[in-house]
Amino acid sequence: MPSASAPPTRPSRSRRLLAALVGSAALAALLPLAAAGSAAAAAPICTAPAKHAAVAAKLSRDIKSALSGRSDQVGISVYDQNTGVFCTYNAYTHFDSASVVKAAIMGTVLRRAQEQHRGLTSWESSNLRAMITHSDNTAATNLWNSVGRTRFQAFLNLAQMHSTHPGSGDLWGLTQITARDEVHLLDAFTDHHDALNATWRAYALKLMSQVTPSQRWGVPYGAPGGTLVSNKNGWLPRATHGWRVHSIGTVTGNGRDYRLAVLTQNNSTMSYGETTIERVALAVHRDLGGSTTRAAAVSTRAADVPAPTDGSAPF
Repeated sequence: MPSASAPPTRPSRSRRLLAALVGSAALAALLPLAAAGSAAAAAPICTAPAKHAAVAAKLSRDIKSALSGRSDQVGISVYDQNTGVFCTYNAYTHFDSASVVKAAIMGTVLRRAQEQHRGLTSWESSNLRAMITHSDNTAATNLWNSVGRTRFQAFLNLAQMHSTHPGSGDLWGLTQITARDEVHLLDAFTDHHDALNATWRAYALKLMSQVTPSQRWGVPYGAPGGTLVSNKNGWLPRATHGWRVHSIGTVTGNGRDYRLAVLTQNNSTMSYGETTIERVALAVHRDLGGSTTRAAAVSTRAADVPAPTDGSAPF
């Protein structure tokens, strides 16, 4: 072994040449990957027809700013019927649905009534109201079992929700959803006519606009005045990926017609996920809705409770 003062042994010229060649080859192999990564990082979140390209570019910047510094995993999809602005950010990533799936369960119940050329029964009506406006789990299970998986899947197909996978058994809250599919669902409640007729679309939006105030966080945050904001939220803590916190909704009327889905997981608390969603919602409402009001903090948020470690908490 050389002494501490001895100079390091210099590699032979052939070894230096071999190392250089290997390094050059590795660098050459990595350059395309780096370029692809840079291109992906630079890709705009939002696109639009040329006439509204500036709006899309601004919304892309504002969504990126809203997500800056956030540590949760987020999936976003936005579509504006008026301008054609379309945004996707991890929009095809799957999340446990939690209570957001209740909106699709409602769509299935309404589709059944439409196919059978009848109104809602009093049982259907009362369960729908409890499920949507108060996120009642018993009502959701009642309706989930009533429509059945075959009918539920048929509604998903009509609504073009091809990446949504129903939960097994009674585990409707573990249905696998994507932000893109959730905007397809909102399309079915607004401008898409294949799944529901005008009567049932209006019914769905009205019921979703009557969600109890304590659950009106998320998409409604900072929405422009004079509009109908219809939304459904979901929240579910599990041992893996912490809190899932989601919000979907539409903004219609007074010249606006856009929809937004924000799905999150890996939240340390429910409140953390709500904040992420509301930062994105504010950006969307300002750029698409023309909202100039900075919304006050939601006073009815859930307590900042950490996710459980045993995965046993109900959703």
